Amino acid sequence: MLNVGRIQEGFVLDHIQAGKSMAIYHYLHLDKLDCCVAIIKNARSELMGKKDIIKVECPIDMLDLDILGFIDHNITVNIIKDSEIVAKKALEMPSEIRNVIKCNNPRCISSIEQELDQVFVLTDPEKEVYRCKYCEEKYDKRQEKKWL
Repeated sequence: MLNVGRIQEGFVLDHIQAGKSMAIYHYLHLDKLDCCVAIIKNARSELMGKKDIIKVECPIDMLDLDILGFIDHNITVNIIKDSEIVAKKALEMPSEIRNVIKCNNPRCISSIEQELDQVFVLTDPEKEVYRCKYCEEKYDKRQEKKWL
Protein backbone atom coordinates (compact mmCIF):
# COMPACT_ATOMS: atom_id res chain seq x y z
CA MET A 1 0.00 0.00 0.00
CA LEU A 2 1.33 3.39 -1.03
CA ASN A 3 1.15 6.11 1.60
CA VAL A 4 1.22 9.78 0.62
CA GLY A 5 1.20 12.14 3.58
CA ARG A 6 -1.32 14.83 4.39
CA ILE A 7 -0.81 18.35 3.16
CA GLN A 8 -1.11 21.35 5.45
CA GLU A 9 -2.51 23.87 2.95
CA GLY A 10 -3.21 23.39 -0.75
CA PHE A 11 -5.51 21.37 -2.95
CA VAL A 12 -6.14 17.83 -4.08
CA LEU A 13 -7.35 17.10 -7.60
CA ASP A 14 -9.37 13.91 -7.41
CA HIS A 15 -11.30 11.81 -9.93
CA ILE A 16 -8.85 12.54 -12.73
CA GLN A 17 -9.28 10.14 -15.64
CA ALA A 18 -6.48 7.55 -15.44
CA GLY A 19 -3.47 8.68 -17.44
CA LYS A 20 -4.38 12.41 -17.57
CA SER A 21 -2.39 13.57 -14.53
CA MET A 22 0.80 14.37 -16.44
CA ALA A 23 -1.10 16.55 -18.95
CA ILE A 24 -2.68 18.41 -16.04
CA TYR A 25 0.73 18.76 -14.38
CA HIS A 26 2.06 20.32 -17.59
CA TYR A 27 -0.87 22.66 -18.35
CA LEU A 28 -1.13 23.94 -14.77
CA HIS A 29 2.65 24.62 -14.84
CA LEU A 30 3.11 22.75 -11.58
CA ASP A 31 6.75 22.14 -12.55
CA LYS A 32 7.37 25.89 -12.11
CA LEU A 33 6.06 25.98 -8.53
CA ASP A 34 8.43 25.70 -5.59
CA CYS A 35 6.16 23.48 -3.53
CA CYS A 36 5.41 19.82 -2.85
CA VAL A 37 3.49 18.01 -5.62
CA ALA A 38 2.44 14.35 -5.45
CA ILE A 39 1.03 12.52 -8.47
CA ILE A 40 -0.71 9.20 -7.96
CA LYS A 41 -1.43 7.33 -11.17
CA ASN A 42 -3.85 4.45 -11.64
CA ALA A 43 -5.21 4.48 -8.09
CA ARG A 44 -8.09 2.07 -7.46
CA SER A 45 -11.51 3.69 -7.58
CA GLU A 46 -14.92 2.13 -6.99
CA LEU A 47 -16.55 4.79 -9.16
CA MET A 48 -14.05 4.93 -12.04
CA GLY A 49 -12.13 1.66 -11.84
CA LYS A 50 -8.82 3.54 -12.04
CA LYS A 51 -8.10 7.21 -11.46
CA ASP A 52 -5.25 9.66 -11.01
CA ILE A 53 -4.85 12.05 -8.07
CA ILE A 54 -2.67 15.14 -7.73
CA LYS A 55 -1.85 16.69 -4.35
CA VAL A 56 -0.31 20.17 -4.32
CA GLU A 57 0.85 22.00 -1.22
CA CYS A 58 0.40 25.65 -2.22
CA PRO A 59 -2.43 28.22 -2.17
CA ILE A 60 -5.46 27.48 -4.38
CA ASP A 61 -5.10 30.82 -6.22
CA MET A 62 -2.18 29.23 -8.11
CA LEU A 63 -4.69 26.94 -9.87
CA ASP A 64 -6.18 27.81 -13.28
CA LEU A 65 -9.68 26.35 -13.02
CA ASP A 66 -10.49 27.22 -16.65
CA ILE A 67 -7.75 24.98 -18.05
CA LEU A 68 -8.65 22.29 -15.56
CA GLY A 69 -12.34 22.51 -16.52
CA PHE A 70 -11.38 22.23 -20.20
CA ILE A 71 -9.17 19.17 -19.67
CA ASP A 72 -11.79 17.35 -17.60
CA HIS A 73 -14.74 19.08 -15.94
CA ASN A 74 -15.47 15.94 -13.89
CA ILE A 75 -12.39 16.46 -11.68
CA THR A 76 -13.10 17.25 -8.04
CA VAL A 77 -11.02 20.05 -6.49
CA ASN A 78 -10.63 19.64 -2.72
CA ILE A 79 -9.30 22.72 -0.92
CA ILE A 80 -7.16 21.91 2.12
CA LYS A 81 -6.47 24.18 5.12
CA ASP A 82 -4.88 22.96 8.36
CA SER A 83 -4.76 19.41 6.93
CA GLU A 84 -8.56 19.27 6.50
CA ILE A 85 -10.84 19.59 3.47
CA VAL A 86 -12.59 22.93 3.90
CA ALA A 87 -14.29 23.14 0.50
CA LYS A 88 -14.92 21.21 -2.69
CA LYS A 89 -15.14 22.94 -6.04
CA ALA A 90 -17.05 21.49 -8.95
CA LEU A 91 -15.61 22.37 -12.33
CA GLU A 92 -17.46 23.53 -15.40
CA MET A 93 -16.36 23.66 -18.99
CA PRO A 94 -15.16 27.23 -19.57
CA SER A 95 -17.09 29.28 -22.10
CA GLU A 96 -13.79 30.47 -23.59
CA ILE A 97 -10.22 29.20 -23.49
CA ARG A 98 -7.01 30.98 -24.54
CA ASN A 99 -3.76 29.44 -25.70
CA VAL A 100 -4.62 25.89 -24.72
CA ILE A 101 -5.45 24.39 -28.11
CA LYS A 102 -4.33 25.53 -31.54
CA CYS A 103 -6.48 26.20 -34.59
CA ASN A 104 -5.71 23.73 -37.38
CA ASN A 105 -7.08 25.92 -40.15
CA PRO A 106 -4.04 27.19 -42.14
CA ARG A 107 -6.08 30.17 -43.37
CA CYS A 108 -7.10 31.29 -39.89
CA ILE A 109 -5.78 34.69 -38.80
CA SER A 110 -4.40 33.02 -35.65
CA SER A 111 -2.19 30.83 -37.87
CA ILE A 112 -0.94 33.82 -39.86
CA GLU A 113 -0.53 36.33 -37.02
CA GLN A 114 1.73 34.40 -34.64
CA GLU A 115 1.37 36.86 -31.73
CA LEU A 116 -2.43 36.55 -31.76
CA ASP A 117 -3.94 34.49 -28.94
CA GLN A 118 -5.51 31.14 -29.82
CA VAL A 119 -9.09 31.68 -28.60
CA PHE A 120 -11.77 29.00 -28.66
CA VAL A 121 -15.41 29.40 -27.61
CA LEU A 122 -17.63 26.63 -26.25
CA THR A 123 -20.42 26.22 -28.82
CA ASP A 124 -21.95 22.88 -27.81
CA PRO A 125 -21.49 21.98 -24.13
CA GLU A 126 -23.35 18.69 -24.47
CA LYS A 127 -21.00 17.40 -27.17
CA GLU A 128 -17.99 19.30 -25.70
CA VAL A 129 -17.35 21.20 -28.93
CA TYR A 130 -15.23 24.35 -29.07
CA ARG A 131 -14.84 26.59 -32.13
CA CYS A 132 -12.09 29.03 -33.06
CA LYS A 133 -13.20 32.58 -32.28
CA TYR A 134 -11.76 33.86 -35.57
CA CYS A 135 -12.63 31.24 -38.22
CA GLU A 136 -15.06 28.91 -36.39
CA GLU A 137 -12.88 25.83 -37.03
CA LYS A 138 -14.34 23.02 -34.91
CA TYR A 139 -12.40 21.40 -32.07
CA ASP A 140 -14.17 18.34 -30.70
CA LYS A 141 -12.87 17.36 -27.26
CA ARG A 142 -14.01 13.81 -27.84
CA GLN A 143 -11.54 13.54 -30.71
CA GLU A 144 -8.69 15.03 -28.60
CA LYS A 145 -6.26 16.71 -30.91
CA LYS A 146 -2.91 17.87 -29.58
CA TRP A 147 -3.00 20.79 -27.15
CA LEU A 148 -0.51 23.65 -27.27
